[in-house]
Amino acid sequence: MTYKRKNNRKYDELRPMEAKVGVIKRADGSAMFKIGGTTAIAAVYGPRELYPGHLQNPQKGVLRCNYNMLAFSGSGDRVRPGPSRRSKEISLVTENALNPALILDKFDNSVIDVFIEMTNTDAGTRCAGITAASLALADAGIPMKDLVAAVSVGKIKDALVVDLDYDEDSYEEGVDLPVAMMVNSEKITLVQMDGLIKKEEVIQAIKNVKKALKKVHKVQVNALKEKYAK
Repeated sequence: MTYKRKNNRKYDELRPMEAKVGVIKRADGSAMFKIGGTTAIAAVYGPRELYPGHLQNPQKGVLRCNYNMLAFSGSGDRVRPGPSRRSKEISLVTENALNPALILDKFDNSVIDVFIEMTNTDAGTRCAGITAASLALADAGIPMKDLVAAVSVGKIKDALVVDLDYDEDSYEEGVDLPVAMMVNSEKITLVQMDGLIKKEEVIQAIKNVKKALKKVHKVQVNALKEKYAK
């Protein structure tokens, strides 16, 4: 049976997107990124001296990310407040996805803190968080090789689909692959997989998501232009 998406969304069609930078006045950089029913807000503080001293890197700055889902942020069960194993794992994943795009060699012994709050959730939270964090870093003036964009791709029944919503992400026999990429160079900085699919399907899924990530990147660039063109 051929899989049909809600609202007749095409297999390669993203949910509606919105982005804005400079949303938190007291942060050094900040951004909001919304895709469908998922909204991420990211704030950047630093570079500033890293304490305690034994954590410092004398050769370059350190990126430190903190991902958090608000207790009543949306789909699924209520999230228990405070750090969790999942939030710590996604924080580390976010750092790894963003680090390849950053030029931190001028910020020795310093730290750049990124705080990501998920205010609404309908799947794709780590991808939305990475996308918002990349925008916030750019807004803070942190030297970057490129923006990092992220979105999920997966398999539902017989179909490879881009940007899974909550129902698709929760599908019992489905497969979910969050992917992050430096779009101009097409350098992938994150690939994870929840579920099993064939090698050929993974290759095709990556091809499909690269096209989608260029659309996400365009939204990021337009958000920066909207602020700094004024």
